[in-house]
Amino acid sequence: MNGPHRHLRDSIGAGRQLWQQPPCRRDWSVLGPNRPKTGPFAPICRIRRSSSNSFPLPMALGGSGRKGVERGEDEAEEEEEDDEEEEENGGRVLEAWERAYADERSWEDLQEDESGLLRPIDTKTIVHAQYRRRLLQRSTDRESRLQKGLIRYLYVVIDLSRAASETDYRPSRMVVVAKGAESFIREFFDQNPLSHLGLIIMKDGVCQRLTELGGSPDSQIKALMGKLDCSGDASLQNALYLVHAYLSRIPSYGHREVLILYSALNTCDPNPDYIMETINSCKKAKIRCSIVGLSAEIYICKHLCEETGGSYTVALDEVRELLLEHAPPPPAIAEYAAPSLIKMGFPQRGPEVAITVCTCHKYPQIGRSYTCPNCEARTCELPHECRLCGLTLVSSPQLARSYHHLFPVTPFEEVSLTFPIRLQQKLPQTCFGCQQSLLGHGSKSSPHVLCPKCTQHFCLDCDIYIHESLHNCPGCESQRQQSTPQF
Repeated sequence: MNGPHRHLRDSIGAGRQLWQQPPCRRDWSVLGPNRPKTGPFAPICRIRRSSSNSFPLPMALGGSGRKGVERGEDEAEEEEEDDEEEEENGGRVLEAWERAYADERSWEDLQEDESGLLRPIDTKTIVHAQYRRRLLQRSTDRESRLQKGLIRYLYVVIDLSRAASETDYRPSRMVVVAKGAESFIREFFDQNPLSHLGLIIMKDGVCQRLTELGGSPDSQIKALMGKLDCSGDASLQNALYLVHAYLSRIPSYGHREVLILYSALNTCDPNPDYIMETINSCKKAKIRCSIVGLSAEIYICKHLCEETGGSYTVALDEVRELLLEHAPPPPAIAEYAAPSLIKMGFPQRGPEVAITVCTCHKYPQIGRSYTCPNCEARTCELPHECRLCGLTLVSSPQLARSYHHLFPVTPFEEVSLTFPIRLQQKLPQTCFGCQQSLLGHGSKSSPHVLCPKCTQHFCLDCDIYIHESLHNCPGCESQRQQSTPQF
């Protein structure tokens, strides 16, 4: 056939070849329990091409060029996500109002009381119970006469591998670790005013020092929040090698520590045979290694903590509480227990509006600065080690605050609420610290504590504030002032 009829026949043959579709796999979604899954009355039939028999879409259906291919890939990914969601919810797609409740998980904020009614969880009581556990642990260490290191050099190693993007913690492991690390950094500098802290991140099989050892919590947190992205694998050996290289230069009076926030279930090391040698090197350098894991327990992590004298814990849902347990100074290693004199300098603070060039940043800036009393070099934060003469620079308030670990406040005792109502009415009705009422529902007393020395009653908030921030009992101080003779 010649002429236009020949072209028509060729186009018909090409169309038949184009529309000969390979075998496909059908996924049936039934909206009702009694509707048929197959046959002509099936409500929905989605056809997905198998990857082994894939074929190019026509230009008329998928668009033209690369855009059509990308659109087809996006639609395939969306279908796979929908299928996974349906499998998780028993083959049913969640409605919009159901998605909101599923994301917020508001039912976890309720608890059952003694009468069987659902009430909101009393977060104040939970926070106080966690605080009491930490306080009793510290009091046990004090009774055992353990010497603690007041000048700590700590590196926090954060795992930002692809395992940190898992969503078993809401919204993800990375977000939970970042918030916990922020709380830990602030608590660390509050509990250890003479100590230094630095940040190291590990991802893509390598480790990078994010910040140097310093005494400013704001600069550490700002640097961490700007590097929150997950990729690659975690390498425990590279992290230990980097930490050992930096902490081995620390003076002998400093206590060398590393805290690792580990999310992965494995470690991708350049040479697995050398990791034991790296652990032995950390042990010889007196570096205490502690790990908080967000997955299952790993043998190499447990072995590292046992060899270096650290602690290894696996978090269930209390990541922040486990991190705060590392904020107080740990017991000193036997080799560091011998007392030694440390030369310190008290720098003079400059005016706020002066333009200075500090040795930290090496560029002009406006703000507070401190002058070293030995070499008159400038620095912008305390505590700090002068980069010219090596003198440790501290302020007198920081030095005074560091002694509260040597003379801590005695833990308060919880007041029992099992007494009869008549006896409870004889108890003080206001807190001695904040003068707030200690009465709960009706005329019953709410949970509060009692100082064993001055027998004054305090609420739960004042209990935490006295032991964590004030470090002095107002009742004992008032009795001491009354017993002091007035001239």
